[in-house]
Amino acid sequence: MENFVVSARKYRPATFDSVVGQHHITNTLKNAISSKHLAQAFLFCGPRGVGKTTCARILAKTINCQNITPEVEACNECESCRSFNSNSSFNIHELDAASNNSVEDIRNLVEQVRYAPQTGKYKIYIIDEVHMLSNQAFNAFLKTLEEPPSYAIFILATTERHKIIPTILSRCQIFDFNRIRIEDMVRHLGNIAQKESIQAEPDALHLISQKADGALRDALSIFDQMVTFSGHNVTYKATVENLHILDYDYYFRLTDHLLAQNLPGSLLLFDEILKNGFDAHNFLIGIAEHFRSLLVCKDPQTIQLLEVSDNIKAKYADQSQKASVSFLLSGLNLVSTCDTNYKSSKNQRLHVELCLMKLAHLNAALNFAQEGSEPKKAKVAAPAPASTSATGATSPAATPSAQLQQPVSASSVPSERLQQAPQPQQVTPEAQLAPPKAAAPAPEKPRPNPQLPPQKKLGKLPSLKDLQNPQAAVASVAVAEEEDEGNYGALVPVDEARLKTVWHSILRRKKAENMMDYTLLNRQYHISPDNEIVLQLENHVLMDQFTALRPDILRELKQQLGNRSIKLRAEVVEVQDEGRKLYTSADKFNYLSEKYPVLIDLKQRFGLDADF
Repeated sequence: MENFVVSARKYRPATFDSVVGQHHITNTLKNAISSKHLAQAFLFCGPRGVGKTTCARILAKTINCQNITPEVEACNECESCRSFNSNSSFNIHELDAASNNSVEDIRNLVEQVRYAPQTGKYKIYIIDEVHMLSNQAFNAFLKTLEEPPSYAIFILATTERHKIIPTILSRCQIFDFNRIRIEDMVRHLGNIAQKESIQAEPDALHLISQKADGALRDALSIFDQMVTFSGHNVTYKATVENLHILDYDYYFRLTDHLLAQNLPGSLLLFDEILKNGFDAHNFLIGIAEHFRSLLVCKDPQTIQLLEVSDNIKAKYADQSQKASVSFLLSGLNLVSTCDTNYKSSKNQRLHVELCLMKLAHLNAALNFAQEGSEPKKAKVAAPAPASTSATGATSPAATPSAQLQQPVSASSVPSERLQQAPQPQQVTPEAQLAPPKAAAPAPEKPRPNPQLPPQKKLGKLPSLKDLQNPQAAVASVAVAEEEDEGNYGALVPVDEARLKTVWHSILRRKKAENMMDYTLLNRQYHISPDNEIVLQLENHVLMDQFTALRPDILRELKQQLGNRSIKLRAEVVEVQDEGRKLYTSADKFNYLSEKYPVLIDLKQRFGLDADF
């Protein structure tokens, strides 16, 4: 039984021309060989499976070839090429840095570099996965890499260029390998299938290439897997089953349901996908890709961005004619938002279903918005016919609000009537916010609150006059003038509990907006029998601030409490402070002589001046 060799090894490129999708690299290397401008060190960077190590081996083989062809390829006939093909060349050394990343490994390599080649021109060292070397190994390699012998060439390969220290990068010629395009992979897989006498559908090869995600080695591995699964007939259906991929057909059916506003069909299709074992998040990402493909097909210039087979491309072009650009753009926005919040959602299935519900009604919303944006005929509020009684009074049913709710076309009303039409009565905001009289509670006897005593200032030192006369502090009240707004409606007592709640809400808002207003309003108040809220202030400066703030606070109280009879004012409470004047010597003597009569006797004995 012959041993099976995987396609990645069996059909590995042996010449520059057979390398797939890296023509910018191979042409540069061929020109360097033909012009003999070879660098001392090369660095090949790129993702996995794109041909870095393959190009390194082809370069090493071609450099040492003794009979290079006019196409700058190895001849495969000389001694160097035969030894390379049989893996017995003494001039080409390959090192895996993933397992040989210590300083000792690099020192052994440096020791080998000291010896010149026995046959051939160059000794070539290929170091794969060079980013795995330690910093000490890199530092030990620096001097040799910078000034190698004339016969030594180093070819480094890595998938993670950012992990290589800058001193190594500066000593190398850097070549960036591209991801293999889907068209190139499909063409390469088709050639292999033809050589192996395998029947492969183009749709299946496209699907394998998309699954490989730019890595040709992965595509060859998947191709071998599909050949093993389905024999020598690789079909699209078998590929979908084996690779467990969401078929294009699911998204075409879903889009048909969404365009037809068939929400049950969309939800049932989503349930079928979940029962088949697919992930809801991948399904969501697939919807976004499908809408993007439909949007790309809208313009013949961008249809080339669609990397699918011709059969699938025709289906996309057909369905893109049914979906509007507004639907696709809005759908992409909804799906993107759903995708962003998917991980944080507690019920992820419901999260996706809500997105499908919005998509199913998206066309209806777009049509409604389009109809609303169309120009309409100008509408004029026509006065309602006034029904007069015998006395000529108008009917109470013909209110201004009823007139405003009956728009008619301007073409159906003569211009004379429009000019003579009475203007609707203006309704004030306070009248609109007023509760109906029927809903007002029955008036109760107001409970008069005793007036709060005036607050005394803290930290005041008593004077001598205060000690003589304890009743020296007398409160005088200065009341701020307020405009006469009139007493609208019946006098309804204020609900004190409701007033307290509203007052605290005003304080919280003012505390966040303006701390000075909060400090002004954060004080005790009392309610007079005629629904007058009275604040007590300490000075006239606060009164000026209150006067500017009062209209807004009063308006808010009336609106929140639904009581138009509320009034708001403030009182300036000042304490008479006669003791602040300077006391004379006579005043001090009279005060002390009342407490100590012996002072009068001492004054007479010593003949002191009565006026001091």
